[in-house]
Amino acid sequence: MQPEPDPLSPPPDHLPMDRLSRIPLRYLLPNLITLLALCSGVTAIRMGLEGRYQLAVSAVILAIVLDAVDGRLARYLKGTSRFGAELDSLADFVNFGVAPAILIYFWALNHLRTIGWIAALMLSIGCALRLARFNVMLDDPRKPAWAVGFFTGIPAPAGAGLAMVPFYMGFLGLIDDGHRFAWIIAPYIMLVAFLMVSRVPTFSGKSAASAVPRENYLPVLAAAALAIVCLVAFPWTTLLIIWGGYLCLLPFSIRRHHQLKARDAAAPHPAA
Repeated sequence: MQPEPDPLSPPPDHLPMDRLSRIPLRYLLPNLITLLALCSGVTAIRMGLEGRYQLAVSAVILAIVLDAVDGRLARYLKGTSRFGAELDSLADFVNFGVAPAILIYFWALNHLRTIGWIAALMLSIGCALRLARFNVMLDDPRKPAWAVGFFTGIPAPAGAGLAMVPFYMGFLGLIDDGHRFAWIIAPYIMLVAFLMVSRVPTFSGKSAASAVPRENYLPVLAAAALAIVCLVAFPWTTLLIIWGGYLCLLPFSIRRHHQLKARDAAAPHPAA
């Protein structure tokens, strides 16, 4: 069976143009959500330049949510395409590499001048390298089946969420002035950038979401609803707990990855 041609790519010479002249709606919806996420990330930059940091951080969080939706929607509708993948990567770099770096620089790191700017640049560079490596590793034929449940390094949306932690603390009154804590925030931002480009294995939410046992479906659904309610009622406290919990999961993901890797190495492999 011949694979379905990508309607968002130029048609091959042997196919007539009118065969691919109509693009199914299932290809447009995920890309539209990606563009909405891009608009949210760019709007966050505008809000930050205007000093409206709560709205700016909210826009970055919205971009994270939309980024989680577009890929799942594309897979559900069977509307994945090379064009959509490239658009998603470009939008992710703006939303999670450029916007957070600019926000954290003007809110705190500009007090350190060049050193603060270097820290912000490291966040952007780390995000760009993370996305490039992710795209390259997508088609790795040597990747074992169990490795699908892990990312290499923290993903770009998680990096943006972690980079926003000083903002959450500031909005809660735990940090009265970002400039006063710039010497602490700068190395923290560098640590987030390092985690994005590191080889640290982290749990993949995609595999976890598709592997919920039937008997746990209702408790998981109730927990998700409670998290949404808390996010609306106590946004900054909830976000601080979420990303703090994410950091606490890192040792467990490393341990689980090593266990699966050791089990795979010990298992007999058929001769080539």
